[in-house]
Amino acid sequence: MVMTITPAEQRVILHNISWETFNTILQELGENRSERLAYNEGYLEIMTPLGEHENTNRFIDDLMRILADELNLNLKKFGSLTLKRDDIRRGIEPDSCYYIQNEPVVRGKKDIDLKYDPPPDLVVEIDITNSSLNKRSIYAALGVPEIWLYDGQNLKFFVLSEQVQTYKQVKQSPTFPVLTKNVVLQLIEQSLTDGETATLRSFRAWLKQRLEH
Repeated sequence: MVMTITPAEQRVILHNISWETFNTILQELGENRSERLAYNEGYLEIMTPLGEHENTNRFIDDLMRILADELNLNLKKFGSLTLKRDDIRRGIEPDSCYYIQNEPVVRGKKDIDLKYDPPPDLVVEIDITNSSLNKRSIYAALGVPEIWLYDGQNLKFFVLSEQVQTYKQVKQSPTFPVLTKNVVLQLIEQSLTDGETATLRSFRAWLKQRLEH
């Protein structure tokens, strides 16, 4: 067992865990919890988000809502939904996940079963302690098209290459190309000085102006 604690998150890595044990742990923990689990090839990570982690996650989620609103996109939010498939024995709970392109397919659903439903179009991962678990390989196996990864200092965008089932880093989000990583980083920093509500208000005004040109 390996445990890592920072002001942003606490992580425990367990080895030689069976898929059946992973599913049992999910059932015993239930849905009303803060811990987020990830499972890959016998490794189980249990992550508890702390202040910086959760604050950044919620702020980026607010940016997503504004983007969808101003771009007139239907956005279905599933938060830290458990994404897993028994046939490939992979499972993960992202910090946030969204249906955008596939929103019409899942619009009336209150839960997702990846045996029948498409994976989220976009997930957000806050990974300030640099998890030793290869989460991108889990998302690739599940077929998630786009990942945003924030490590406390930098933001990276990844898109899935379906031919080789791996992610490549790109300069801009293909879903929201108007939003560069520098804009997001500046907004996160601004929120710490101006406050989140004021920053979100200024972001909406900036976005309206950009979309008019």
